[in-house]
Amino acid sequence: MSLSLDARHLKRYRELAGFLIKYGRSDIFFRAGLEKVLDEQPAAERVSPGAEELPKDLEKMGPTYVKLGQFLSTRSDLLEPQYIEALSRLQDRAEYFSYEKVESIITSELGLPVARLFSFFDKTPLAAASLSQVHRAILLDGRSVAVKVQRPGIRDQIALDLDVLLELAGFLDRHIDVAKRFMLQETIEEFRKALVQELDFKEEAQNLVILSENLEEYEKIVVPLPVHAYTTSKVLTMEHIRGQKITSIHPLGRPEINGHELADELFSAYLKQILIDGFYHADPHPGNVFLTDDGRLALIDLGMAARISDGMQKKLLRFTLAISEGKTDEAVQYAIEIGEKTPAFDEQAFGKQVQEFITRWQRIRIGQMEIGRVILEVLKVAGTSGFRFPAELAMLGKCMLNLDNIGRTLDPAFDPNAAIRRHAGKLLRQRLLKRLSSATLYKMAMESEELAENFPQKLRKIIDIFADNDFRVGVNAIDEKYLMRMFQKIANRIAIGIIIAAIIIGAAILMRVETPRFTLFGYPGLAIISFLIAAIGGLIFAIVMLIKDER
Repeated sequence: MSLSLDARHLKRYRELAGFLIKYGRSDIFFRAGLEKVLDEQPAAERVSPGAEELPKDLEKMGPTYVKLGQFLSTRSDLLEPQYIEALSRLQDRAEYFSYEKVESIITSELGLPVARLFSFFDKTPLAAASLSQVHRAILLDGRSVAVKVQRPGIRDQIALDLDVLLELAGFLDRHIDVAKRFMLQETIEEFRKALVQELDFKEEAQNLVILSENLEEYEKIVVPLPVHAYTTSKVLTMEHIRGQKITSIHPLGRPEINGHELADELFSAYLKQILIDGFYHADPHPGNVFLTDDGRLALIDLGMAARISDGMQKKLLRFTLAISEGKTDEAVQYAIEIGEKTPAFDEQAFGKQVQEFITRWQRIRIGQMEIGRVILEVLKVAGTSGFRFPAELAMLGKCMLNLDNIGRTLDPAFDPNAAIRRHAGKLLRQRLLKRLSSATLYKMAMESEELAENFPQKLRKIIDIFADNDFRVGVNAIDEKYLMRMFQKIANRIAIGIIIAAIIIGAAILMRVETPRFTLFGYPGLAIISFLIAAIGGLIFAIVMLIKDER
């Protein structure tokens, strides 16, 4: 067993392998052959670290692994609750990079120096994350903007890290049953797609435009629009939103805002995104939701957005409503419709566990059931029951869990579960109106026109058939040709069996006739020949039946 990594990747691979051994079951990883590239103490001498160390170790390994930690915080089917909890607190913070590098990147991307693009550009960043940092600036026309600049060299670093992750995931999938059962390679591939999308700032600019249009009806929700002329794949310029993070609101300042109204509108906006539009801001953690100076909520950082197909929206809507209403049997049924069964799936055990924890949450926290946490619990049960859920459900569970936290930050008495039930009727009406769009109505009109044109001709044909007494009903219940072929095969085999039996009986009778001049093995020769013919014929007959007969 060996990996096909070249020398460029070997150092990074050593670091990752050591990390996996530290946090995984060391004996399993060492049996997979990882000890051959590590110069460390035996597995038996290792001490398992606490979950609190995990975010720190990921931050030390670099931006790719910070993003991987955030991604894995949605996968309760892969990690234990204490690690999920630790990863959910993982902050995407990083050191600032110099203004000289910022200026160089902007000049290279936009084709002009900073002084000719902006009337003011703050050299001190507003914030810095693993992939980029943000500066405040003012355009030549006086608009206040935020300029997001991608870290220098980050794409090459992430490309190398992703190569190592995919190679190692494939290796573990081939040699460890646990990795294969949890589709480790597919999980890393899913992470790769999300991260590559987040590195393209043009994609994020388009996401801002789409989300802003989809949420036009919500007066208390604002999305910063991009300035396309100042945006490339590495530089994103957008409206500057003045305000403060939700997490920085002081408890004494809550009476000054209508927290319940804001939380309810935010929840309604996300339900519309997820279950109606099929496009939503997939990372609404408290740091990405701002309370603006004019008392609205701003959704920023749309690098991570998700799309859901129309069919999946319908299933998720039913599943979400079943959970919020405490209908455990329906929740189990809709959960099975959403996912995919594996040969190892135990439907009875899966249904029982899902019903138990939904009932437990309702009993323990009446009116305060966290639907996001329930969805993540369903994912965890699925992982141990041989059931596979699509990535959309993991993303949805983490999104809803973040919304639960934001809602209660704005209003400690806010009930997300009741909000879902309250907006259910509106959601269903919006889905119906969406299906009755102008394009759908035009298609229906075209089909109706075609039906109207062909109806007289079809009706005349039907009347002629009845008038000529030529009306027939065809029932294709069985395949007659196939049935006759089977009957013929059965008849042939019965005949062959009778012939073989007759030969055997004839040979037995001939055994009593003495033929001293013609013997085989001391027995009458003709009788022995007959027995041999019957034996060979019977053997051939049995082989033909075993090979050619349908199972």
